[in-house]
Amino acid sequence: MIEKVQQRGANEHAQWKASSGILLLLCAALALGWANTHAASYQAVFEYPLAIPTGSPPIRFSVRALINDGLMTLFFLVVGIEIKRELVVGELNTIAKATLPAFAALGGMVVPACLFVAFNSRGLGLRGWGIPMATDIALCIGIFALLKTHVPRGLVVFITALAIFDDIGGVLVIALFYGHSVSVAWLCGASVLSLILLGMNRGGVMNGLAYALVGCGLWYGLHRGGVHATIAGIVLGLMIPTRSQRVSPPRFAESLHLFVSFVVMPLFALANAGVSMRGGVRDAASPVALGTALGLFVGKPLGVFGMTVLSIKLRLAEAPASATRIQLFGAAILTGMGFTVALFIGDLAYDSAPELLDQAKVGVLLGTIVSGILGFVVLRLCRSASPAPCRRSPS
Repeated sequence: MIEKVQQRGANEHAQWKASSGILLLLCAALALGWANTHAASYQAVFEYPLAIPTGSPPIRFSVRALINDGLMTLFFLVVGIEIKRELVVGELNTIAKATLPAFAALGGMVVPACLFVAFNSRGLGLRGWGIPMATDIALCIGIFALLKTHVPRGLVVFITALAIFDDIGGVLVIALFYGHSVSVAWLCGASVLSLILLGMNRGGVMNGLAYALVGCGLWYGLHRGGVHATIAGIVLGLMIPTRSQRVSPPRFAESLHLFVSFVVMPLFALANAGVSMRGGVRDAASPVALGTALGLFVGKPLGVFGMTVLSIKLRLAEAPASATRIQLFGAAILTGMGFTVALFIGDLAYDSAPELLDQAKVGVLLGTIVSGILGFVVLRLCRSASPAPCRRSPS
């Protein structure tokens, strides 16, 4: 009975992500069209100035900053909740389950970053080395949803677990390499608030308002401390209690998932995917765009597939159930769809270099589109190819 409820919850979650991925692509296409037909109105909407009257001077920010620094904290909060759930009751709750996706994710982060550095070893472009490391799981699940009869469930579980490690790696990269001038005093205050959240977790505090208030303080402390404030969402998500006996997520978590999937992520795509294509071939052929695009649709599959096969051959982990070698490769190609977090890291890397940011966006769009199409074709055709299944190491 419990397994059926868990399976139903997993299926509903996958449907959310598939629908969210489709909406994400539609908003990206809308942003691209808007920015190239009415650039002035596009910039006017998302650069519209806002202010919070907290004294003199007030806190000023744009609509885009509200989305990227404010609402995206909720995105990372959901990421934190998902990581916590997978570690406690999900596909990463044992070392045996976590080994293969962990190794695959490591390869899928290192190889794209190295490929990007090879194209941008000099100049300001080098700062964007973290852009092609990310995988957008919503887009991957969307492709899997179109291939229901061609993809075994074990492969979907593997890619989902890989994306969790990918998220962990992305968060560490953002926290360690994409902050600004560090304030030790504010970071000490943020550390104290993190310890308070840990105490609340250990004490079994279940009051959502209490977590929200401390989380807001943590956000501000990290912001003033020089670490990107959205990291507060990850910390808060990890500290919210998860009961191992619970077979379905709490209602507030479901609502938060839906809000992030169908409001926050589409708004982020709308605000950040609008890049001018007037540069044309020049922008697409720039080192930043090439390093990003090739990092995604060449580096990601090479790293993921290479580390997966190596781990299986060395008997460090088992292959995903019922997955063939060609299916593994097709799924590895799909990990090059790095839309949301890739754009987010690009915005952090090139916040003071708009031209490089536009080139990075072109690279992300190219890499994501090519990875999606190529991965879909490989997985769609591999059923008729009927290759020999991957060898499974003894348990």
